[in-house]
Amino acid sequence: MKQQSNPRYLADQARQRVRVGMIGLAAVVLLIGLASAIFSTVSRERPLPPVTGARGEVITRAGAPVPAPTAGNEPLAELGVTPSIANSTGPANPR
Repeated sequence: MKQQSNPRYLADQARQRVRVGMIGLAAVVLLIGLASAIFSTVSRERPLPPVTGARGEVITRAGAPVPAPTAGNEPLAELGVTPSIANSTGPANPR
């Protein structure tokens, strides 16, 4: 019982606790770094091959013009979710 109140014993015990805590913290940081490295290599997307037309020419994705919506090209309007462009007469006049 006398040994537990010894200041040297208390200092050694405190150093041991700090050492165990630092090793635990280093292990957690190492595991997080390892998991981050694994997930970054897994989530890397492979480049898509270019889309080719019927004749074999390459069709660009970003520069292709988007066709204007028509009455037959409005799936949300056909479902009744949004109003149809064909039904609108133009911009509303604010008063």
